[in-house]
Amino acid sequence: MRDAIEVGDTGSTGFQNKMKIESPYRVGAHAKVKLAKWSTDDRGKFEGEEEAKQELADRVQELGQWQEAFAADRKNALLIVLQGMDTGGKDGTIRHIFTGVNPQGCDVTPFKVPTAEEAAHDFLWRIHKAVPEKGKIGIFNRSQYEDVLVTRVHKMIDDKEAERRMGAIVEFEKMLAENGVVILKFFLHISFEEQTRRLKSRLEDPDKRWKLSLADFKERKYWAKYQQYYEDAIQATSRKHAPWYIVPSDHKWYRNVVISGIVVDAMKALKPKYPKPSIDLKAIHL
Repeated sequence: MRDAIEVGDTGSTGFQNKMKIESPYRVGAHAKVKLAKWSTDDRGKFEGEEEAKQELADRVQELGQWQEAFAADRKNALLIVLQGMDTGGKDGTIRHIFTGVNPQGCDVTPFKVPTAEEAAHDFLWRIHKAVPEKGKIGIFNRSQYEDVLVTRVHKMIDDKEAERRMGAIVEFEKMLAENGVVILKFFLHISFEEQTRRLKSRLEDPDKRWKLSLADFKERKYWAKYQQYYEDAIQATSRKHAPWYIVPSDHKWYRNVVISGIVVDAMKALKPKYPKPSIDLKAIHL
């Protein structure tokens, strides 16, 4: 399953100055996806969390450093899409990886049930409004993919409409890439058993009960359908300009190491540079 992605400075003519980034978790374009064949509890080279702590800390620090140059350069935007089953760790991913990023250069957008205004427009309307501007990192906590997952599971749309929407998503993401938006999409892959453990933990911990909703429990009976439709969505929309990563997420710490590494490598590949001063420094006398 090892593959390499290409990212680079993009413009109206598409990707330029491409550099390769390797990841064993990337889904190749048009690749067939069977989630059961992808590990949920992989730990890579690490025996446990303690061994990985320093690497995560280093990557968090490095991301903060690269983000400063990225914000100043303003040649690209970075869009990070987080998807996964309930308790998969979308909030935890954001909290642990982006602690060192300047809040002014990062926007987080959670996508919940569409409002009446949003539902009155095409399904990508609310998504496009939230795409980050150049120089910024945008993080989608859930995304446009909810409109080919939840809606399909609950028979709000049929298979034909889902296929049409997935085609629209591919074209939408291609348009963003051609206009300088680097897209990284992460599926936080957990097992049914791990979700059970996390829900029980929330039930037993008074400080975590606020996270619970009846929907978390009701949706569990659709687990198989969600797995099937995630497979469809990932294999239909993973492209070089917008790759999917199926990230083992039973171990939260390893999930954070994997995602932070991919994001940092993408930043490095873009090679953001500080612009030259707009004033004549020699003319300044203190």
